[in-house]
Amino acid sequence: MRHCIFSRFLPLVAGFFFCVASRGADAPPEAYEYGPDSLRHEGVPRGTVTKHLLKSTVFPGTIREYHLYVPAQYDKAKPAAVMIFQDGHTYLKEDGDFRVPVVLDNLIHQGAMPVTIGIFINPGWFAAELKEPQGWKAPEGVSSNRSVEYDTLNADYARFLESEILPEVGKSYLLTEDAAMRAIGGISSGGICAFTVAWERPDLFRKVLSAVGSFTNIRGGNAYPFLIRKTERKPLRVFLQDGRNDLDNEHGNWPLANQEMDAALRFMNYEVKFEFGEGGHNGKHGGAILPQSLRWLWAPAVAKP
Repeated sequence: MRHCIFSRFLPLVAGFFFCVASRGADAPPEAYEYGPDSLRHEGVPRGTVTKHLLKSTVFPGTIREYHLYVPAQYDKAKPAAVMIFQDGHTYLKEDGDFRVPVVLDNLIHQGAMPVTIGIFINPGWFAAELKEPQGWKAPEGVSSNRSVEYDTLNADYARFLESEILPEVGKSYLLTEDAAMRAIGGISSGGICAFTVAWERPDLFRKVLSAVGSFTNIRGGNAYPFLIRKTERKPLRVFLQDGRNDLDNEHGNWPLANQEMDAALRFMNYEVKFEFGEGGHNGKHGGAILPQSLRWLWAPAVAKP
């Protein structure tokens, strides 16, 4: 039975669990229900969403689409909190898995989150221009820089945010410079990217939201649990989500990797919450629990000794 040897290193979960290989075809049907915070309600002010394009110098030759969400409560005289989402297109659809504009409208209206400007960034494509909305796959003849930007364990993407995205948005909106009021999230490789940004630059971002994060050996991300255990604790607050039917392939086992991340963060006494379900490599579970995830992420952190 594969993977059983690893159970001795992960005491938080019964050993037999790690013997289950994740194969999408064998995954049971997923049924995650959306709560009221993921639905539109009368009387809740709606923010605006606008589309923009950016040609990067940090990642030369790339162009990307990004969207801005600005809440109705934004006051140009007061710095707004910031939350960035990688693979931004997947978070925007109001009938999609995550429905972020709806959730932000509701939570900001309730006071469960500060007034927050959302920045939804897609990975770079090597193209002179974008002729169609960006999605998961680049069109024929166009290469994507997604894995380089998201899966690489260095500070390049954080530098891209600091030197290009935040200043560009800051031309039109007053953004906080307080790292504790900045969050970053993503799904799959976007999830490990979010963690890498905060890990490399906790002076920029201190809140992380990862859905089915790819903490596997695509570009060395499997090293994180060991780095976490051997590095002085950083001032981060981390929410992880994954499911037992997530991927198991040549890069690693996603359920195991996320559980090792949770174990390492807990070992080092981080502020961490891990929601582990039955789902596969998609946004169904992470989307359904997004309101609870954001409530926890933006709640006042508990002081650590």
